[in-house]
Parts: sequence; C-alpha cells; structure tokens
Amino acid sequence: MTGRAGLSLFALYLRNIQFFPIVDRMFGSMRKNSKGLPITELFVQMLSFFMDGTSRHLVWFDQLKADESYSAVLGSERLASSHTMKRFFGAFSFRRVYLFRKLLQDLFIWRLNQTKPKVIVLGLDTTVFDNNDAEKRHGVEPTYKKVKGFQPLQLNWGRYVVDAVFRGGKKHSNHGDTAEKMLRHMVGKIRTAYREDVPIIVRMDAGFYDDQIFNVCEELEIGYLCGGKQYANVIDEASESIDWQAYKKVTDERTSWMYTDFMCKQKTWKKERRTIFSTLWEDNGQYLLDGLCRDTVIITNIGKGEPIDKQLSAIEEEQWFKAETILARYHDRGTDELTNRALKTFGHEQLPFKRFPANAAWYYLMLLGNNLFESFKEDVTASVISVSVYAHTFRRQFIDTAAQIVCHSEKVQIKVPRAAYERLQFGKLFEICRNRLPQLC
Repeated sequence: MTGRAGLSLFALYLRNIQFFPIVDRMFGSMRKNSKGLPITELFVQMLSFFMDGTSRHLVWFDQLKADESYSAVLGSERLASSHTMKRFFGAFSFRRVYLFRKLLQDLFIWRLNQTKPKVIVLGLDTTVFDNNDAEKRHGVEPTYKKVKGFQPLQLNWGRYVVDAVFRGGKKHSNHGDTAEKMLRHMVGKIRTAYREDVPIIVRMDAGFYDDQIFNVCEELEIGYLCGGKQYANVIDEASESIDWQAYKKVTDERTSWMYTDFMCKQKTWKKERRTIFSTLWEDNGQYLLDGLCRDTVIITNIGKGEPIDKQLSAIEEEQWFKAETILARYHDRGTDELTNRALKTFGHEQLPFKRFPANAAWYYLMLLGNNLFESFKEDVTASVISVSVYAHTFRRQFIDTAAQIVCHSEKVQIKVPRAAYERLQFGKLFEICRNRLPQLC
C-alpha cells in the first residue's frame, strides 16, 4: 500500500519529457563507480522528494528506502539512502553548480516554445532564505529582513524562475554586475533560441534604480519598469505638475490612484527618462487623508520612441505606451513575489549543508523541481486541478492518493479507489504522460 500514488505520474512525467538525457550529459560524469546509482536516478528521487514535501530532512531518505512501495511508485529499482544523498551533494563544485543555470534556461526556452507569448515580461528580484537559527553555514550573512540567511538573485517569468544566482545574505539587489550580466545573457538566449523580434520587458523594484541598469536595457533594446526613489527633484516635479489623472483597475473599482507623467533626470544621469508618479487616494472605497497616501514612482523607457516601442507596435501592443497600462503592469509585479512564495511552499527556506556549493546545488534542484511542478500542472493535470494552486493544495488533492501496488504477469500495477480514479481521471492522465508530452530535446 502507498499513500503517494500521484507521485507515480510525476515520476513518469520526468522520465518521458526527455529531461534526463540533458541531465546525464551535464552531470553524468559525477558518477565515479558503476555500482552506484546513476545520476539520473538521484535526480528523480530528489525531485520526487521535493514534490512529496513530507520532510525536509535528508534522513527521510532512509525511511523511504525501507518502504517497498515507494520504489514501485517512482519506477526505480534501487533507492538512495541519506548517506548516498550526502555524498551526491558533497561532490558538487562551484563549476558544476553553474551548470544548473543552463538547465533552468533550457527549461525556460522549452516553455516559451510551448506557449509562444507575444510579449515576454520578466521579473528581476531577490528573495531571502531564512537560515537564522542554523549553525555555521558558508554564506549565511545578515539580510535586509533582519535575519541571517542567503539572498539569491532571481529572474522570473510568470510562475517560473528562469535564471538565478545563489548568493550570500548581505548581497543587495544590484550587487556588483550580476544583474547586468544576467540580463545580457538571458536576452541573448531568448533572441537566439525563441524569436529575435519578441518584445522583452523587465520589471524591477527600487533596489535596481540605477542608471547603469537602465543603460544596459536600452542597449539591449528591451523595455523596463523600475520602481523609483522619491528624491527631492522627483517630488518637486510631481508637485508642480498640473496634469493629474485618475486611474482605477477594471477588477477593483473601489481602489483608485491619481497619477502624473513627466520626464525626470538625476544628477549623474546623461539623459531624462519617463517618470510616472502615482498616489493611492482611495483604498477599498475609503478616501485617504493628505499625508497618508502611498506614493509610487515608476521609471520606464516605454512610450518614448525607443526600439522597444517599434517592437510593441509591430505586434499591435500600443496599449503599453499608456501610463494606465504601465501602472497596471507594474502593480502586477506582486505576482513575482507570489512566485517566491510558491517556491518556498514547494521547498523550504532552511538549507541543510555547511558547504556553500552543496547548499547551492540543493537550492537549484529546488528551483528545477518547482519549475517542473509548474510545467506538470500545465501539461498533465490542468483538466482536473487548477494550474494556479500552490504545492500544498496540489499535494493534498492529487499526490496524497491511496493506492495498492500489485505484481501481475511480471508487471507492476497501481490500483487506486474508483472514486479517486474518476475524480482525478487517472486513466486519461497516464495516457498523456505516456504519449502526449512535449519533448524537451
């Protein structure tokens, strides 16, 4: 008997999208002894470990190894112990960890070619992994959230994390040239592997309010929406403006903003940039007193005759030029925060190792698992469970399904209750996993 019948579909999905030939090509040389488990099997079991979500401790692998039904659920002949997993993560060097980024990017291009978006909107941000109560950990440092931990830089596309740099906790948003290099590399990858003329727009918070980042975006001919800072000259320009307009979201007519649109330049900048200053003056039907309003500054290059405007016009997306659209799209930056929340719901914040490369490998495997979980929902289970649900809901409704495992005619069969079979359409989903999956390579 097993209580994780849904994992069998996830493991079958991982094997049938041709994901593991790429894994074997990148990481296969880590296997030093032919008697040990193949690297692809270790990936299957780690990704299934994250998908299961029962425990975040490595010793849980010893419990799984003692469970005869678990190997049948995953379709694995042998299961790894906790010591096997410790040796696996201990073998990672900084060079091998870097390969995870290429794997994330390949998954991103795969999803782009499946969905074919007209406009690609990326979110650039950091997230904090709270390891405050851990003992000595390489890279655990004080973060802006007043806890010690790690603060990786991530580039999101909807619910997917498409690129990431694992960093120590004291590295702020725009530390060094990491963000600049990430944008250059990802834009080049999209132009080469997807479409050369697709409009790309990056959303950022005020931590990336930097003339150098803006210059890079303009050089790459991509758009940007960046949170600005309320410097004195920006406040003065907004207070002198006479062209204030009201804006309400279509989905929420009880909340409204007043905004003004002008050009502004800081002392070290070589050019003026479009600035949209908005203030929330009605919240849930209640008007806010003067001085209590929440002000927002947005810096953008959209709508000012730059190459990104030509790209948007070519696909009839001129609504992006309007200040109302820019406000709405920037407010949607909250979905990037939801991606970080979904990642931590799928995995966890506390990383288990003392060595930095081992924790980095754990983090990247968690990202891979989360991205594959999102693609699994889209490709396989969208007809029975909403693709927007978080991992804990998905586990409760799908993964945690009781089943009986039997061997008949030298074949292993999984038998689920009729009610679960009909509710979750297991027959249809197994057919999709066997024959109708988009191939990664």
